[in-house]
Amino acid sequence: MILPGILLLTWLPTSLAHPGPPLWRGAHTHSWGAPRCYSAEELGSSQAPPHLLARGARWEQALPVALVSSLEAADQRRRHKGLPAGPQCPVLRPEEVLEAETHQRSISPWTYRVDTDENRYPQKLAFAECLCRGCISTRTGRETAALSSVQLHQSLLVLRRRACSRAGSGPPTPGAFAFHAEFIRVPVGCTCVLPRSAR
Repeated sequence: MILPGILLLTWLPTSLAHPGPPLWRGAHTHSWGAPRCYSAEELGSSQAPPHLLARGARWEQALPVALVSSLEAADQRRRHKGLPAGPQCPVLRPEEVLEAETHQRSISPWTYRVDTDENRYPQKLAFAECLCRGCISTRTGRETAALSSVQLHQSLLVLRRRACSRAGSGPPTPGAFAFHAEFIRVPVGCTCVLPRSAR
C-alpha cells in the first residue's frame, strides 16, 4: 500500500507541472499569467473553482489524501473506546508484526496525523510522524540510539487560496480569493540513518 502511494506522489508533481498552460491561464484570467480573483458568488461553497480542480490530477489517489478518511475513522474509534492519544516508540515483537502494515513493522516506525489547512486544496493531508528518535534493534526489538529516525519527504502540488481585490488593487474584496499552484513538502514515511557525529 505504501509503495504504490509513493510512486503516485512521484508522478503527481510531474503530471501537474507540465500539463500545458498554468492552471489559472486561458479564458479565466484578467491578464496573461495573472491569477483570477474569484468572487464569493463564483466560488459558492467550493474550496476551489471546479475548472481548476478538473485541470489537475486526481488528488484523491495520492497517498496523503487517500489515507485521510481511514485515519479520521480510526481516530473516532479510538476516542469512542477512550484509548490514549500519542503512540510511543513501540517494542517490536515478531509475532505481532507478521501481518502489520509497512509503517508498523519498520525499524523506523511511523504513524500518521491529519494536517488541515483551510486555505489549501486539498485541505486535509496525512503527514507521517516518526515514533522513535532512534531506531528499533532487530536483535532486541527495542529502540537503540545507534541509528536515528528521520522523515522522508515528497513534493506535492497543491492549490493555495489568497484573499484578493476584485478591483485589481486596494483592500481585499470580502469572500474573494485567487488560487496559486504551490509545491509543499509532505512527510510520507521515516527511515533510519547514521546519527550526525557531535564535534
